Amino acid sequence: MSDWNPDDLATIDADGELRVAAHRTDGTLRDPRIVWHVVVDGRLYIRSVRGTDGAWYRGVQRTGTGEIDSGSIRCEVIFVHDDSRDDAIDRAYRDKYGAGEAVRRITAPAARATSLRVEKR
Repeated sequence: MSDWNPDDLATIDADGELRVAAHRTDGTLRDPRIVWHVVVDGRLYIRSVRGTDGAWYRGVQRTGTGEIDSGSIRCEVIFVHDDSRDDAIDRAYRDKYGAGEAVRRITAPAARATSLRVEKR
């Protein structure tokens, strides 16, 4: 189960965008990037619309840690690759953001390969 407080998770979920900043190997934060996010089964997920070529995604892969800021909630996190709920994540993206081109890209195979579960640190 998620370690998120249910109220915090609901607040994050209600925000349309999430700012993600990965830690560098020296512990400093990279510049934040805006990503779309969804909550599935009480867990927070993000993906790279550019697949594994996304700069923020490559940064996250180096250390696995960073910070998120939804505008309402800001905290240190761990990023864990998790493709176990990809179909449900796709549905959640469509439900939250609609059926436009951006959603088609975030639910495409290249983006699905970058599914990350975001856990509090």
